[in-house]
Amino acid sequence: MKSSINARILWIENKGKRATSPSFIPALRQKGCQVEAIETGGEALSSLEAFDPDLVVINAASMRTSGIRICKSLREKANSLPILIFYDQDQKPAATCADVVLTLPFTPRKLLNRIKPLVPGSSENCLHSGPIRLDLERKKVICQGRESSLTPRLITLLAALMRRPNEVLEREKLFQEVWETAYTVDTRTLDVHISWLRKAIEKDPRNPRFLKTVRGVGYRLDIPISVVSKK
Repeated sequence: MKSSINARILWIENKGKRATSPSFIPALRQKGCQVEAIETGGEALSSLEAFDPDLVVINAASMRTSGIRICKSLREKANSLPILIFYDQDQKPAATCADVVLTLPFTPRKLLNRIKPLVPGSSENCLHSGPIRLDLERKKVICQGRESSLTPRLITLLAALMRRPNEVLEREKLFQEVWETAYTVDTRTLDVHISWLRKAIEKDPRNPRFLKTVRGVGYRLDIPISVVSKK
């Protein structure tokens, strides 16, 4: 595997039966993936917000189950979150809501190749900043398991904020950069677009976790230093 990928993967696998199923986790970590390994669907649901994965992988071969319940539960809580599931040869893959279904045996290279299209930000046309993934080509943003379409202006505004996380950006400078005009007497249009962005990336737009207002100055995209990632 020569290629690499920057992805946060929530990996569901029965550790007690791991010996009967090949482990791909070390190979994925070697290629730049952050893999959080857990054992049950319940743990997966409780880990969604804290870990904020780009993808869920269900090792049904290790669990000897269909994985249908886990898929449905994940879909109910994070509808846009991609799911990959794989089975052993002697298992009959069930009808599932997973995006990709694989059957063992397969190589780490094949797994990585199937993961790449599912992960936002795996191309040069994407930006990452903490849990926020901005796909410039598809004109979509994904944050905390939710996907939203954005207008070209909102994309430009969010990209400007994401390229300078944790930095206070003055309203006038943002207006000049996004609207490409020297007229900055009335920047209420910027405030409206900030409000629209909050609806796309925040669970509670009235009490934003990421996109903060710095009174009298401008706006700041708050991203924990430990998870800041630019592309």
